[in-house]
Amino acid sequence: MTDPIVSIRGVSKKFPGGVIAVDDVNIDIAPNEFFALLGPSGCGKTTLLRMISGLETPTDGQIIIGGQDMALTPPNKRPTNMVFQSYAVFPHMTVEDNVAYGLRVTGVPEDETKRRTAEALEMVKLSHLAKRKPDQMSGGQRQRVALARALVKRPKVLLLDEPLSALDAKLRDDMRMELTRLQETVGITFIIVTHDQDEALSMASRIAVIDKGAVQQIATPSELYEQPATRFVADFIGKVNLIDAKVLSKKAKAITCEAKGLGKLTFDTEKACGDTVAVAVRPEKLKISKAEPKAAGLIKVQGNVRDVAYYGDTSHIVVSIKGGPDLQVNVQNDSRTGGSGVERGQAIWVSWMPDDSLVLTE
Repeated sequence: MTDPIVSIRGVSKKFPGGVIAVDDVNIDIAPNEFFALLGPSGCGKTTLLRMISGLETPTDGQIIIGGQDMALTPPNKRPTNMVFQSYAVFPHMTVEDNVAYGLRVTGVPEDETKRRTAEALEMVKLSHLAKRKPDQMSGGQRQRVALARALVKRPKVLLLDEPLSALDAKLRDDMRMELTRLQETVGITFIIVTHDQDEALSMASRIAVIDKGAVQQIATPSELYEQPATRFVADFIGKVNLIDAKVLSKKAKAITCEAKGLGKLTFDTEKACGDTVAVAVRPEKLKISKAEPKAAGLIKVQGNVRDVAYYGDTSHIVVSIKGGPDLQVNVQNDSRTGGSGVERGQAIWVSWMPDDSLVLTE
């Protein structure tokens, strides 16, 4: 990484009563990066964002932005701007006046204010609605007003706190693409807080997964999905089958273990492990068949279909294994007849390649 635009060094936040909201976090964020802080509600991600903005003060550690320690810099003097979950646009002002507000209160000349406001509205595709008031607009349009108001001040870092959570599903998908396009267009660092895995995976170049105030893993979306470092990350990012297994033997680059209902399993891994491990395999890696699969090297087991959920392009199938864990399988619905071709109670074989499994020791 080149010199980071944001460097979070040993940052902790403790609230009265001994509550540790953020626990010794270390993150470097590159210039022009779209970075996500992802985790469940209450994990400390919004508190961390507020400390970057200056709205909260760290108990310990340093926050450095653009090479400058922010310890003594108040929020209004930091090279950041924040878009809140509630948008916080002024209902009595027009879109144009909302966007121009920050420039006017800081004494920017009126001709420059008008020019920069027009540029910001064009950037978020709202020039044609400049004279409207927020209550005459949709949720997605109000979100874009909030973005334009933040971007018009040309911050080095734009902070977004759950910016899409108030939108309906279709609009949320559209706004994900809009935000990605916008970040590429303006070329500044975006830091987004979200609890939505799809949101983080589809927009961010890197993601920090946070649990109980601590960073569990920082990686690209594909690395987090395919190579989760811990059981928590594997379970939190998308759907996953987590199969508990007892370790029978360990060689230099392989492990043999036993899982209830599945018998003995052997995997390639160099990880140090104790008496038990969790075997993680994503639902789309599993295959189903009515007849026993004959290909060599497969992990295979017979079970009965417990549930089938139809999602249009895919079906999510849960297969009960006698004496073992339920297995989740994602099936692509690539036939015009629709559905997965299986029904509840049906006997079915589930199989996958050992290389599609990941052994987790944490």
